[in-house]
Amino acid sequence: MEKPPAHEDKHATKAEQISRIDALATAPGVTRESFAHLDEKAILRKMDLRLIPMLALLYLLSFLDRGNIGNARIEGLVEDLGMTGPQYNWCLTAFFFTYAAFEVPSNLLLKKLRPSIWLPSIMVAWGVVMTLMGIVQNYHGLLIARIFLGVTEAGLIWLCRLVYAAERGIMKLMENRLFPGVAYYITMWYCRHEAQFRQALFFSAASVAGAFSGLLAFGIAKMDGIGGLEGWRWIFILEGILTVVVAILAYFTLFDFPETASFLNEEERAFVVYRLKYQGQQKDDNVRVAQDDSFQWKYVKAAFLDWQIYMSILVYWGIVAPLYGISLFLPTIIRGLGFSRAAAQLLTVPIYITASVLAVGTAWVSDKYGRRSPFILVCLGIMAVGFIMCLSTGTPGVVYAGVFIAAAALYPAFPGNITWLSNNLAGSTKRATGQAIQIAMGNLAGAMASNFYRSKDSPRYILGHALELAFICVGILAGLFLVWNYTRINKKRERQMAEGAHNGYTPEELSELGDRAINFRYFL
Repeated sequence: MEKPPAHEDKHATKAEQISRIDALATAPGVTRESFAHLDEKAILRKMDLRLIPMLALLYLLSFLDRGNIGNARIEGLVEDLGMTGPQYNWCLTAFFFTYAAFEVPSNLLLKKLRPSIWLPSIMVAWGVVMTLMGIVQNYHGLLIARIFLGVTEAGLIWLCRLVYAAERGIMKLMENRLFPGVAYYITMWYCRHEAQFRQALFFSAASVAGAFSGLLAFGIAKMDGIGGLEGWRWIFILEGILTVVVAILAYFTLFDFPETASFLNEEERAFVVYRLKYQGQQKDDNVRVAQDDSFQWKYVKAAFLDWQIYMSILVYWGIVAPLYGISLFLPTIIRGLGFSRAAAQLLTVPIYITASVLAVGTAWVSDKYGRRSPFILVCLGIMAVGFIMCLSTGTPGVVYAGVFIAAAALYPAFPGNITWLSNNLAGSTKRATGQAIQIAMGNLAGAMASNFYRSKDSPRYILGHALELAFICVGILAGLFLVWNYTRINKKRERQMAEGAHNGYTPEELSELGDRAINFRYFL
């Protein structure tokens, strides 16, 4: 049993640091006991404190800036710009088209810029666009602003995958926009059984953004008339300025990956890498094999041909369609129940606060027990109940309760679904590719959901609620299929291991097989 040496070269380049840490983590004779003298919980606390707050803040602002148009609508945006209901919906949809289309140019720019420069620059860009949305004069001006908001925000979700690619010099992968987002970034720091809690801390920022959006809109709308501007214009202007201010802070708070983390010493970095390389396999040291993290096109192909990714996309649609439907139209739905503008803004706050608390709590329990599917399926079932309540009656109290229940369940389900797929893809290239496919195709649900709630369907919005319910049902069926097939495969591999089938493979072959190897177990 060897203890990794801790002679750190302060002058080494990042590439040299990565190579050295990887060598320390996979050196012959190094086992988990080699790091037994380290305080694992203290290392995790260091990571949590330096990674999660800034990631959550960035996502909060991103979600706040893309969703505050719903708050602006009930403050008179549509009427003041002389827009029709379909024109408003097109402004929502346009965001998703450029949000996806401009991910590749964003990737290529990072080849020339450091991440610590690129991310704040992206934030400044979308903050400026958000501010300019406050001075548009007609439908075409708003449509163009939303298009450019999608262009600028495309950089955030793909930033962290690009950092990983840039550090390892695999630029061809970047050019094919295959790396996932911050969800993937978190999997490069935390093990499978720890990831959902951190994902939830990050994604709960979306629900907090909803609460902030309602509170800020309520307060900012009182500025109506100041400077000759309507209240809804001030919502865009002030929230855009806030984004720019936070961008300045981001210049000093961005970290890359464990191999180069300045807040960990060399031995701690090696331990973090060791934990990640050997997760999801048999505990027997004679069977355990480090995951192959090299870039090879066969791993990209394997991701595109993997059945579990496409089933996960269907589950993702069952969550993302209601997510965007609620985030974009919640103030409008509540306003249609007969509440005043101010009341509609404020009534969104308890929904989002509750959703945020439940997301973090559910994730903590999910990580503690090492289970994903039960929580995801239960949340989808609760979401279905919420939309059934909305469809069953026009009574304002019942409809509000139904939306409340649906939102409170969808925010815990969202990080759970993202984490579940990442848990079940082994090898960083396949995991990155698979999550990218899931996220890219999953965002199509946002484009569709932005057209579910039509002005002519007010105040019941029967069509919108029915379509959300249909997506949820598809998600439930896909989730049940995943559970059945994962269970079947795990049992088969247990039998193969008991029969000694793993002896017919070399360590290199097991490493290349990734999650298809018989020593890998799917997370349920």
